[in-house]
Amino acid sequence: MTASPSFLGFPDRLADGRVPRAVIFGAGHGTTYPGQDSSGQALAADAIRAASQDDAPLLDRWDFDLGGPLFDNKPVCCVDAGDVLTTMHDNAGNRARIEAKTREVLALPAVPILLGGDDSVVIPFLAGFAGHGPIWILQIDAHIDWRDEVHGEGYGYSSPMRRASEMAHVAGMVQVGLRSVGSARIVEIEAARRYGSRFVTAREVHAQGVEAALRHIPEGARVVVTFDCDSLDPAIMPGVAARTPGGLTYTQAIDLIAGLGKRARIAGFDLVELYPPADIDGLSAITASRLLVNAIGAIVRQIG
Repeated sequence: MTASPSFLGFPDRLADGRVPRAVIFGAGHGTTYPGQDSSGQALAADAIRAASQDDAPLLDRWDFDLGGPLFDNKPVCCVDAGDVLTTMHDNAGNRARIEAKTREVLALPAVPILLGGDDSVVIPFLAGFAGHGPIWILQIDAHIDWRDEVHGEGYGYSSPMRRASEMAHVAGMVQVGLRSVGSARIVEIEAARRYGSRFVTAREVHAQGVEAALRHIPEGARVVVTFDCDSLDPAIMPGVAARTPGGLTYTQAIDLIAGLGKRARIAGFDLVELYPPADIDGLSAITASRLLVNAIGAIVRQIG
């Protein structure tokens, strides 16, 4: 079997023993609900890597999203460590391995970048930041993901923000891109509001710009971004399992990432819920790849 190409052709380690600024790793499966199949989302990391290949020879070119080359005229400082070994329905084992990999990256120290997988991989990713807090969470998503349990399972894709609210190292969260219906019954809305989560709907971003979300992030805070692909409008991100009209535009998404990089410090980034079987001409994978480029560009440009 031929090994999958790395994201943008990045090495798995830097020459001369340098510590990377960021480490990419994939995790195909997290906590899959009983009777459900997460194999479609497990294709996402490699789809994103494949979509990045046309740009791999162009790392020194001017990137108009970033205002300069990806690495800001400095040496490559990001690596792709491949995938964490996960198995569908080995829920506890998957969570343990994802959390351990996150801790390993943070110990370097470097910024971990996780490619899912469904939204359940976010729970062990965030858990890995214990001892590296306090952190804030910027969730970019169509849904609030505050279900306590579904089918008796509390660690599935509908529960990451509920579980995050229980983590002592999480200081607060801003949830942006919300719209339509999904993982939010009245009881979940009330629980999130009691916790103090800040809701920012997609309509608010369309009307007021990304500052509607960024103003809730404390200046200088360490922030983990969890980016659900269904936050974007399905016209540009059709490859998701829950297409919902009225989503964010690509420009709004990259402005959120860039604005966060200037206001606070991106301590971690995950990109989840890409569903390649529903993609059209690879459009979603290309868009996801570009979002990841913008995240890396913002991280590289952070001071310190």
